[in-house]
Amino acid sequence: MASIDLHFHSHASDGALSPGQVIRRAHHRQATLLALTDHDGTSGLALARATAAQHGIAFLDGVEISVTWGKHTVHIVGLGIDPEHPALIEGLQSLRQGRVQRAQDMAAALAKVGIAGAFEGAMSCCDNPEMIGRTHFARFLVESGQVKDVRTVFRKFLTPGNPGYVEHEWASLADATGWIVASGGVAVIAHPGRYSMGRTLLERLILEFKEAGGCGIEVSTGSHSLDDRHKFALLAQRHQLLASAGSDFHAPGEGGRDVGYTDDLPPVCQPVWEALSERIIHPPINKA
Repeated sequence: MASIDLHFHSHASDGALSPGQVIRRAHHRQATLLALTDHDGTSGLALARATAAQHGIAFLDGVEISVTWGKHTVHIVGLGIDPEHPALIEGLQSLRQGRVQRAQDMAAALAKVGIAGAFEGAMSCCDNPEMIGRTHFARFLVESGQVKDVRTVFRKFLTPGNPGYVEHEWASLADATGWIVASGGVAVIAHPGRYSMGRTLLERLILEFKEAGGCGIEVSTGSHSLDDRHKFALLAQRHQLLASAGSDFHAPGEGGRDVGYTDDLPPVCQPVWEALSERIIHPPINKA
């Protein structure tokens, strides 16, 4: 296992732990390089960065941007970004403004199938109201005893074709990738194994992504099997994409991989962190 994790979340978006708590959790698991990648926002980075420095962990500023591509929602991770870059700030703000309305629409859809008070319940699970999303609805339904676990909530209610799912227009692929690149970062296609698209469509996504300036893809991630890792390693090699690794951790006990380490990349991969060496924030040297 590699002590590198370049994709996880805090309660600044839809994680359950504070930026400091999630970094300390990764430290307990002997992490050496981390990137906090909250959804559509960077407000947790300063605390995460400071906590990583306190614990001697190298750090990359990151973000995960929601994208609408055709009929699909995909996620693009930005690594080594400048969170103060004006284009990135403006773009992320535009995405957050639509989240509350979508949440209200989701609550109305759930009310039609007998689930009342979902908006207020989701908000009670959300530390940052600007970032309310499906995970907060899932946690409300679990905590209120209406569904047994978060995974079941998504399967029955919050995915396309189910009662609580609401279509939403996120950033375009070109815009999201452009914001990341303009801020000095590397754009990475997140968890490609989770998208319901065949090889031809995925290859088209990659080509458009590269045309927009993207150059990375997650090979090792919490939702990828061993077969997935080999499949996407070969895909990265064929398309000359850098390979990334991240747990996509959100909360203890919510399934998937815990924060702080990931499966090793297959040998054919070129690790994204090698191309980001100048963007890595190294902890201060203790001269005591």
